[in-house]
Amino acid sequence: MGLLVAGPPLPFVATLNYVADATADSTLAVFGLSLANHALSFQRDGSAFTAHYHVEVAFRADTGAVRQFASDEAVRVRTFPETLRGDESVIYQQFITVPPGIYQVTVTVRDRNGPAASHRERTDTVPRFAEQGMSAPLAVYQGAGRTRASDVPKLLVNPRATVSYGADTLRFYVEAYGERPGARLVARALDPGGHEIWRDTVALAGTEALATGLALLRPGELPVGAGRFEIGRLGAGSAATRTAPFLVSFSDQWAITNYDEMISLLRYFERQEWVDKLRQAPPDQRPAVWRAFYKATDPVEITPENEALEAYFRRIQIANQRFRESGEPGWLTDRGEVFISLGEPDDVFDFTTDVSRAGVRGVRWTYNALRLTLFFQDNTGFGRFRLTPLSRAEYQRAVAQRRRS
Repeated sequence: MGLLVAGPPLPFVATLNYVADATADSTLAVFGLSLANHALSFQRDGSAFTAHYHVEVAFRADTGAVRQFASDEAVRVRTFPETLRGDESVIYQQFITVPPGIYQVTVTVRDRNGPAASHRERTDTVPRFAEQGMSAPLAVYQGAGRTRASDVPKLLVNPRATVSYGADTLRFYVEAYGERPGARLVARALDPGGHEIWRDTVALAGTEALATGLALLRPGELPVGAGRFEIGRLGAGSAATRTAPFLVSFSDQWAITNYDEMISLLRYFERQEWVDKLRQAPPDQRPAVWRAFYKATDPVEITPENEALEAYFRRIQIANQRFRESGEPGWLTDRGEVFISLGEPDDVFDFTTDVSRAGVRGVRWTYNALRLTLFFQDNTGFGRFRLTPLSRAEYQRAVAQRRRS
């Protein structure tokens, strides 16, 4: 999606956007950073828990000129489970004036309570905004922006440009310079193939020097997956169009491309009666059915995330790491299926190295509370472990019993 993305040991997603500054020789950079609580090291602080992190952003040009900022931030939560949140729970943003030009932009994030740190960089062009022009769309959660170029915009950025399917409104803020107030811009959303999936017009408000607009793409207007938002003057051609990426997803832990993939990923989820409703829902009813599914399967409604879904997708991630076989994703293997459905076994016995006595390569998993013992055999010798027919029947019985309870 063109974002600055870092993986472990300290995962983050960052974005850079630009709007006009008070003079043409300066541009205002809008930096946004998204973190999850579990990426940081929390320490007990009285009755709460606190984490500290450090952010550095630098713009370096070939001439050696540098613009940079650094700050130390704190995150404070009331309960230990909040420290384990895997969704977007921390948003950091900063504004910095930069002369127009080409820069090497570096972003560094450090955990001040531990050794974890991540670093990303890319080449970026800081545009020059003359008396006429338009900023690229800026994904935001809320805020009215500004009325004068000398002011800092009042916005809460959406660094991931992501919304929850069928639940959240996707907002894009845009500024126009030298445009007549009251003029309407054409806004479109396109799928990865370039097909139009949404269209509307956005009215500009403000003055000719600085007019602003806010596009609202409400729940149900966009399908699941990645897309591109475009906005421009009616009949002005592609040269005057500004674009931004977005993602409509149903879990912060899994980026999906379409509705069918979402249904496929839920094949082991306990509440299959609700998965069937999702599968059978016609396209125009899918957002409403998804919202009902999300509410019905959420074990703790007072929290913003669905803990059952988050735990389910964490198990998929673990299965992909542990049980990959001959190019097949771990979550689609027999061991992955059992792990995702039943969780961690109480005992694992691997007799693949004792073929001479056992006569076959295999693994035994035991679930004490379920009184269940399962055998996975590698009959081909190529590391493909399959449930024995008897174990498959016992596993299906245990899953059915668990779903009934």
